[in-house]
Amino acid sequence: MRYLAYALALIALTAGTSAGQIREPAAAGAFYPSDPAELKSMIEGFLEKAEVKGVKGEPVALIAPHAGYIYSGAVAAYAFKAIEGRSFDDVIIIGPSHHASFPGASVYRGEGYRTPLGVVKVDLELVGKLIELGKSISFRPYAHLREHCIEVELPFLQTVLKGEFKIVPILMSDFSPENCSKLSAALVKLLKGVEGGRKVLLIASSDMSHYPAYRDAVRVDRATIEAVKTLDPERIRENDRKQLSSGVPNLFCTLCGLGPVLVVIETAKKLGADSVYVLKYANSGDVPFGDKRQVVGYMAAVICKGGGKD
Repeated sequence: MRYLAYALALIALTAGTSAGQIREPAAAGAFYPSDPAELKSMIEGFLEKAEVKGVKGEPVALIAPHAGYIYSGAVAAYAFKAIEGRSFDDVIIIGPSHHASFPGASVYRGEGYRTPLGVVKVDLELVGKLIELGKSISFRPYAHLREHCIEVELPFLQTVLKGEFKIVPILMSDFSPENCSKLSAALVKLLKGVEGGRKVLLIASSDMSHYPAYRDAVRVDRATIEAVKTLDPERIRENDRKQLSSGVPNLFCTLCGLGPVLVVIETAKKLGADSVYVLKYANSGDVPFGDKRQVVGYMAAVICKGGGKD
């Protein structure tokens, strides 16, 4: 009887994340306002204060944080400001799974994601092709149920992009070099095979250092930013190993989305990206009510092609 109850509960939990279903927001009212007008006003306020200058070339990818908007929204706005007014047919968003562990990657195969600003459709054609291309890529509904890291990027996209767009939402929990390379290879093959000149943007959803004191976070995050600027996945991994073994108190990670960042960088480079611009850095200790004893870092960056080296 207990197992039957568990099975029925699991079915109920995953019903909203099955193919053909709209995923309801899990973070509205917590990570960002649930009221559409309030949400729109907050995002527009962030964008108004974000000044992006000196970016050359065509944006291929973004790195954006995924914390609550009161902490990271002002930083995220810099990444999205870099694509304001542009149009993309598809946005592939890769983020770290905070609630489930699984091999490979989980790509959402439902109809769309709902936010207070409306429904963003999933490109089921691309999702299906991606699953066919990658043996370790599948749809695990439970992984997407409560996950916020993709959802929080959507209201920004709904605000800054011109015209309609679809998304390919991907979650990872295995950040090993092998898994990252497999996912990147599948994405490159997918995107190089896209017909009709479809415009695609990649997004790595990631915060930076977790839980060190303010000054330690700034130092660790600066080193990570310098590694990201090389666009070299091995340099980024090397920095990650170095920082985590350096004895910094309470340092849990350098990039909570290390895998997504590495996959996006590797994929973007194979699609012609040659430059990266880190547009903004701050951490949770920079907000008026932030606790500087333990902070989380945030970075906004845009990766471009045709702009030369940063």
